[in-house]
Amino acid sequence: MEVERVQALAISGLNELPAKFVRPAHEQPENSKALEGVTVPVISLAQPHDVVVKEVAAAATAWGFFLITDHGIPSPLIQQLQKVGHEFFLLPQQEKEAYANDPANGRFDGYGTKMTKNHDEKVEWIDYFFHLTAPPSKVNYEIWPKNPPSYREVNDLYNKEMQRVTDKLLEMLSEGLGLEAKVLKSHVGNEEVELEMKINMYPPCPQPELALGVEPHTDMSALTLLVSNDVPGLQLWEDDNWVAVNYLSNAVFVHIGDQMEVLSNGKYKSVLHRSLVNKERMRMSWAVFVAPPHEAVIGPLPELLDEKNPAKYSTKTYAEYRHRKFNKLPQ
Repeated sequence: MEVERVQALAISGLNELPAKFVRPAHEQPENSKALEGVTVPVISLAQPHDVVVKEVAAAATAWGFFLITDHGIPSPLIQQLQKVGHEFFLLPQQEKEAYANDPANGRFDGYGTKMTKNHDEKVEWIDYFFHLTAPPSKVNYEIWPKNPPSYREVNDLYNKEMQRVTDKLLEMLSEGLGLEAKVLKSHVGNEEVELEMKINMYPPCPQPELALGVEPHTDMSALTLLVSNDVPGLQLWEDDNWVAVNYLSNAVFVHIGDQMEVLSNGKYKSVLHRSLVNKERMRMSWAVFVAPPHEAVIGPLPELLDEKNPAKYSTKTYAEYRHRKFNKLPQ
């Protein structure tokens, strides 16, 4: 089945948004504007360890989101990551289609455009490329772009940096719960923890005030580590308002995901967020989802529970959680 790509639609020279992209009135950005003058937490990892732990735990508790700076990822590597991802989306359509995924049949890796399950649902203004970068046993290089030729080398290097930063964040989040540094990593799979790269590409949109790049959602991962190009669009739901996240060069955006909320028994919150689009410019982001292997059993950490603090979430495999989330079933 041929899939209509948003990028191809955008290039065709639309002046008006097709109805399937027009959000219900209450969801349209022009009717749900972000608060002005609110800034999200920015945390330098160069500070003393105990200061960073305190700031990370506070941001994960209050916001479920923060930006990190001084993380040690070389800025030329972030630039290369963005360059090779951008170059893939500039390839001829036919060449991109060779990597098409098939989520309906369980094949998520590859080039995709979000489809809807029924006619009432609206479509998001986004194309994407998705693949695992860790652990090695789950990586399928066959589906990675062959063009540009440096794609694999750059993404392998970036994956090493993501693993290092992920380990550091999991340790700090563990300590922020009053636990040993390695506890959270052991519960999300230790060396089998999965890192999933998703390149989000939001083409210029003729009527951005009516559309969304990504509708409001929380990530089902434990953590999401994201870098973007300099076109802003990410917004967080905080205190019953949308808050815009400004672009900060070389910062990494850290989202607390559903599995972290469950493991922390609600101390850390999974952040509700959405993405807006731009009339003139393509917005792109590179999200790395840090997720347990499917067979991992995830529930509130026993160390955090007692008579005064009973479990607020049920315990289940990550595969079961994914199934329920994808199918909009109660957890």
